[in-house]
Formats: sequence, structure tokens, C-alpha cells
Amino acid sequence: MNTSVLARSGRFRARRVARGSVTEGAARAGLAARGVIYLLVGALALQVAFGDTKEQADRGGALAELSQKPFGAVLLWALGIGLAGMALWRLSEALFGSVGRDGRSARKRLLATVRFGFYVFVAYSVLSFAASRNQSGGGSSDRQSRDATAKVLEMPAGQWLVGAAGIAIVAAGGWIGVRAVLRKYHDKLRLGEMGPRTRRLVDITGVAGGAARGLVFAVAGVFAVRAAIDYEPDRAKGLDDTLRTFAETPLGPWLLVCVAAGLVLFGVFSFAMARWRRV
Repeated sequence: MNTSVLARSGRFRARRVARGSVTEGAARAGLAARGVIYLLVGALALQVAFGDTKEQADRGGALAELSQKPFGAVLLWALGIGLAGMALWRLSEALFGSVGRDGRSARKRLLATVRFGFYVFVAYSVLSFAASRNQSGGGSSDRQSRDATAKVLEMPAGQWLVGAAGIAIVAAGGWIGVRAVLRKYHDKLRLGEMGPRTRRLVDITGVAGGAARGLVFAVAGVFAVRAAIDYEPDRAKGLDDTLRTFAETPLGPWLLVCVAAGLVLFGVFSFAMARWRRV
């Protein structure tokens, strides 16, 4: 048997392991963990809209809220491990490709690599909070955004870098929202295993939740662009400040209520993805 055959055989076995039961379990645990975070952030945003909480409506606030529940420490560790599973799944997609006709394309692998890096950071922040619960889930997203923006603005061509990042975030938000409205997630679901009522529920949560998530991303990107143009890091906003901005529109807190409800629906949609997504 020549070396090329051995190499192909090795790659095949590696892909089979990557798509095996361990990686599938990691993916489903990660999607469920993502659902928990969006449910908590959406619930906190609803409380902000009605003036019922001083917690940050972001990941840090969600972790602080979860830590106060019965068995909070156990829940935090489970959440962090689930998100680490999400990172493992995205790494397997980056290395071996994902499901679908173009799952092994360079574009899909690059996107998986970006997601892997993001979920490594999120999992690390959650596990760090679980290990020493005197932090705020890695810190306020608003402060993190301002600090990061200030550091980049001090670099050569910093304004261009921040502006480009903001435009990329706006584009990502639009991409997320449009794909949700067009129900592109159907390509990744085992629709044949769903009944008509379940499919309608998944579509309601997928479209409304995805559109709300995309809107939040896009608005955060706009603030980043403004920070670059005005050379003012304080104009950059994290998730909490971005959500609170919706309450400052002429529609008042009701726009924030709608967006927050959408984030809750996206959390429910993530649970549906954990159950029916093809991995």
C-alpha cells in the first residue's frame, strides 16, 4: 500500500472520528449552552426595559444571574464545558469540513476557524468565572469594547482598523438577519423528524430570534464605526449598552422589549438546533 493511499485512509479515519459521537455530543451541548446564555441575556434585557434590574444585559450579567441560582456553581461549570464543546466542534469543522455540499470549502473552514476562536474566548471567560466567582464573566462587555477600541485607536492606522472592524460587524449582523429571514437554517436541520407544529415553532424562533440577533450585531457595528470616525473609544458599545440604546429611541422601551424577546426566542431556537441540527 503506497503512502498516498495511507494518507487518504488516515484522513478518512480522522474525519470519521471528527464527526463521531463525541464531537456530535460536544456540538449539541454547545448549542444548548448558547441557548442558555441567550435566554438569560434576553430575560435581563426585558428587566432593563421595565427598570427591574441593575445587572448588565450581557454575558457577564447572565453568568452573575446564573451563579445566584440553586446549584449555581454546577450550572456555571456545565455551561463552560458546553461552550468548550462548541469550540471543539468548530475546530473539527475547520480541520475536516462541515456537513453539506460545500462543507469542505475554504470559506466554510475559515468561518469555522473564526467561530472556534470566538468560542474558545467565551468558554474561557465562563470557566474562569466558575473557578473564581468574584469577577463579572470576564468583565462588562461595554468596558471591554471601550478598552479594546482605545488600544486599537492608538495603533498606526488605528482608525481604519476600528472602522473596518465595525463595518465587518455590521455586515455580519446583516448576514445573520437575512439568513434567518430566508430560513437558511433549514439546510442544517433534520426537518423530516419534525412534525408540522414543531416546524412552525422552529421557524418562529429561528426567524424572529435570528433577526433580533442580527440587528444587535449591526447596531453594535455602527457604534464601532462612529468611534473610529470621531476618534472616541467611548462611542464603542458592548452588548449591554447596545441593548439599552434601543430604549432611547422614539419607540421608548418597547423596541428594547421586542429585541429582548427576540433574543429569548433565539435561545429557544438554539435548543431546537441542539436537538435537530445535522452535525
